[in-house]
Amino acid sequence: MPQAAPSFRPALLAPRHWPAWIGLALIRVVALLPHPVLLRLGRLLGAITARVSGERRRVAARNIELCFPELTPTERAELLRENLRDSGTLLVEFSLAWMGSRRAIERIPVVFEGLHHLEQARASGHGVLLVGAHFSHLELCARLVSQRISIAGMYREHADAAFEWAIKRARLRYADAMFEKNELRQTVRYLKGGGTVWYAPDQDMRGKDVVFAPFFGVPAATITATHHFARLSGAKVVPFFHRRTADGGYAIRLEAPFEAFPGSDVVADTARVNACIERMVREAPEQYLWLHKRFKTRPPGHPPLYDP
Repeated sequence: MPQAAPSFRPALLAPRHWPAWIGLALIRVVALLPHPVLLRLGRLLGAITARVSGERRRVAARNIELCFPELTPTERAELLRENLRDSGTLLVEFSLAWMGSRRAIERIPVVFEGLHHLEQARASGHGVLLVGAHFSHLELCARLVSQRISIAGMYREHADAAFEWAIKRARLRYADAMFEKNELRQTVRYLKGGGTVWYAPDQDMRGKDVVFAPFFGVPAATITATHHFARLSGAKVVPFFHRRTADGGYAIRLEAPFEAFPGSDVVADTARVNACIERMVREAPEQYLWLHKRFKTRPPGHPPLYDP
């Protein structure tokens, strides 16, 4: 059963929420632009970003250094420049995913591969976990998938209540439901009912349900939710590959569900998930969100990998 949209509260108009409303208005204006114009705007923003130094640039450079030791310094510097230029599309792609009209989404060039894996799992009565990664186009590609089959998503609640209300409402225009990261019982219930949930378990979330599993050969604190959701719901875990193509369209590929998953070893299962996400990243490393401190949490006794 589709989730009801959140109710509006007059308190959301309080002055402390005005910056959020201004930001939402800008997102709405951006979402009205044609997709080719949006991508040109994203490249322009990215060109500006690539010239700006700061903590996030240093984080991205450090992540690329850790994950691609086989590249020369010149090659890593070029990948960093490409990634920073690409990061300018993050705002425009999220804007389009959240507030773009159905007609605008239908006009986006997209090639699907492997949708039959999703359809077969659902036809057999199983729920599906669509496991993706944090690219700028994660949510846009999830919306593109939602044109073919009903899905729900997992997300982290926004700190500003007005922004949270507006974005959740926008997401529920195309998603069956949106579950906060702590709504585990609701997510399991949805999966048991044969639903499909997309999410990306590739950020350093910290907390008790975390293990260290290799990501590009580096121990990374990784949530164990994929193992537990599959164990509790019987859902199939389907890798969700997506990338932006040279012509400005998108290529979405769903692979066959993980075999013999979940197993008895939560750390081994989590390592399988990380290995799959690593393959996603290697297909389009310049489009990945390297700005995030993926290796901030370290195993006991290991030195920090980022500057203080």
